[in-house]
Amino acid sequence: MVDEIPDFYAVIPAGGVGSRLWPLSRADAPKFLHDLTGSGHSLLRDTWDRLAPLSGPDRIAVVTGRAHRAAVEAQLPGIPDKNVFLESEPRDSAAAIGLAAAILHRRHPDVIIGSFAADHVIRGSRVFEFAVRDAVEVAREGYICTIGITPSEPAVGFGYIKRGGELIVEGARDASLVERFVEKPDLETARAYVSDRSYLWNAGMFISRADVLLAEIEANSPELHAGLLELAEAWDDRDRRGPAVDRIWPQLKKIAIDYVVAEPAAEKGKLAVVPGHFDWDDVGDFASLAKLNSNGRKNDLAILGENARILSDAASGIVVSHTSRVISLIGVKDIVVVDTPDALLVTTSENAQRVKHVVDALKLTGRGDVL
Repeated sequence: MVDEIPDFYAVIPAGGVGSRLWPLSRADAPKFLHDLTGSGHSLLRDTWDRLAPLSGPDRIAVVTGRAHRAAVEAQLPGIPDKNVFLESEPRDSAAAIGLAAAILHRRHPDVIIGSFAADHVIRGSRVFEFAVRDAVEVAREGYICTIGITPSEPAVGFGYIKRGGELIVEGARDASLVERFVEKPDLETARAYVSDRSYLWNAGMFISRADVLLAEIEANSPELHAGLLELAEAWDDRDRRGPAVDRIWPQLKKIAIDYVVAEPAAEKGKLAVVPGHFDWDDVGDFASLAKLNSNGRKNDLAILGENARILSDAASGIVVSHTSRVISLIGVKDIVVVDTPDALLVTTSENAQRVKHVVDALKLTGRGDVL
C-alpha cells in the first residue's frame, strides 16, 4: 500500500491534438482519450491510475478544453467537479499549468503541485513513485524540480537535460541542479549525450511549490501572471468564472512552460532534476507507437483496433484499424497504416514525423471535416 503525500496535488494537462497521430487523433478525440497500449484504458485514465496512489483521487486536477469535458469526466468518474479546470481555447502549457497552480494555491497556500502530461506512457509504476517522492522533497526546499528520464537509446525525438552539480536534500536519494536544456539533437549528438551519462530525456514533468512556480512566472511574464491570478480569484464563484475565462483566457500569452519557467529557473540555479529509471514515451508519432506495441522488435507487425481484420505475410510496422475492412499486407517493412471511416493514412516509420505536414495541408485546404 502506497502512502499518499498529504500536501501534494497532481495536475494533468490534457490538451493538444497530437497531429502526428492523425487520423487516429483528432481535434474532437485527441490522443489522450485513446487506448494506445492495449491496456484497456485511455492514456488519460492510465495517467490518473498512476497518480492516484501518490496524491489520492481527491487531489488530482485536470486542465482540458471545454469541448473535452464530457469525455474526460466519463473516463474519470471519480474526479471532483471542482478539480476540472476548463480552457476556452488552447494557450500552451505555461497557461494551463499556471492556471492550476494559481487556483490550487488560492485554495491551499502551502500546496506542492506536480504536472504530468495526459498522453505519455510510463511502465514501472513503483519506480515512478520513487522519483515523484524524491522530486517532492526537493520541491519542499524551494526548487522547481523536473524528472529526467534515463536514456535507453540515442533518441532524436526528445529534448535533453544536462545535469549539473549534485544537490543534497534530505529524503531525496539522487538530485542535481540543472545545468541547461538542449533541443532535439541529431543522431551523432544524441549518441554523445547517451555516452556522457549526465544527460537525461526531458519528459516535461515539473514538481514545485505552487507559490514558487507562480513567482517564476511573475518574474518572466508579469502579464501572464496577472491574468492567472485574476482567473484564480474568480474561479470558485460559478457566476464569475465563465465571464472571466471568456475575457481573460484568450489574451494570455501562448508559451510553453519550458521557456517561461524551466529555462529561466535553470539559469538562476533554481531548477533541479531527479532521474527517472522507468520506461517512458511521449508517443509522439506512429513510429514510436509501433515500437511501443511490438516491444521494440522491428520485424513485428503491431495491430491496434478492437475489431481489426488484418492479414499479413512478411510485413512489419503498425496497423491501426477502426473499420471493418480487411487489410492485407504482403512483404512490406516498417509500414504505417491507419484506417478510419473517413480517412486513410499510409506511410512508413521513417516518415512518421511528416504526418503533421498532412494536417497542416488539410487546414490550408479547408478540410476541417477530417481534422
